[in-house]
Amino acid sequence: MYFLYSLLLTIGVGVLLPRFLYDAARHGKYAAGLGERAGRLPSLTPVKQPVIWLHCVSVGETQAARPLVDKLSERYPSHTLVVSTTTLTGQRVAREVFGKVAARIFYFPFDWAMTVRRALDAINPSAVLVMETELWPRFLRECRARCVHVAVVNGRISEASFRRYRTIKPFISSVVNNLDLAIMQTEADAERINALGLTRERIRVSGNIKFDADVKADGQEQLTGQLRARFQFNERRPLIVAASTHAPEERVIIEAFKILRNALTGKCPRLLLAPRHPERFAEVAALLESSGLNCVRRTAEPKAEDADCDVALLDTIGELRAV
Repeated sequence: MYFLYSLLLTIGVGVLLPRFLYDAARHGKYAAGLGERAGRLPSLTPVKQPVIWLHCVSVGETQAARPLVDKLSERYPSHTLVVSTTTLTGQRVAREVFGKVAARIFYFPFDWAMTVRRALDAINPSAVLVMETELWPRFLRECRARCVHVAVVNGRISEASFRRYRTIKPFISSVVNNLDLAIMQTEADAERINALGLTRERIRVSGNIKFDADVKADGQEQLTGQLRARFQFNERRPLIVAASTHAPEERVIIEAFKILRNALTGKCPRLLLAPRHPERFAEVAALLESSGLNCVRRTAEPKAEDADCDVALLDTIGELRAV
């Protein structure tokens, strides 16, 4: 079964290679850290401390891991922490957020046996913590073979993902049973991973740990104040936040926002638009400029008239939680 998975993965990469090359050339995606993705990591400086490997896919998972890392540092000061991400934006945020506490921050390896084994040889973890159910079959299997404890933290499985997983339940059951522990966000998530084959005694429910973050401690309170002062986000005008958007959602949101503005009397609403992918910031900015609305980019030089803009484009990484 794992051989078939590896074969399909290889075929899939081959089919999508032109798209990968296009995105790498145009946006720098996938090209960054190619050696690390191939499992070519320098070995950690010989340490006697156990190593905890924390994996966060992208920006959201990295931000959500803040309270977890704080507790790990507090409870296990003699352990060494390393952090991996999948995306370029996740890597940038991880270096900013965990640069002082992590011994290494790197890209997660491609899920082939050879690349995974190289990465595990270099890091030699005692435990792996995976944020939000990033289930890479080969990686989990190799960890199990090496007696490396693996836990999913802040796990979630959407109804759509659950339906897809059920179509390959025999295989996905073997995958999830490589987990020692799954700490899920909700009872519904717990029931889904249990239905996929993970025994109930290895499942816990914690709620969403991103809400455990101390906004004051991580400096977000100051950023919130800056955003409110510049754009005058207050009770005078309702604020609509459209977060983590994809194409063509922004076009639909803008048109709906125009209709709403024309329909409402009294307090005229404002819109904060935060696209999911940084490479689309310029595209969304151009869309806003042609919309006829008074728009301001977060990265633009602050001006007095920003306080009266109709739409603020949050064209930054990692600031959404401060809004």
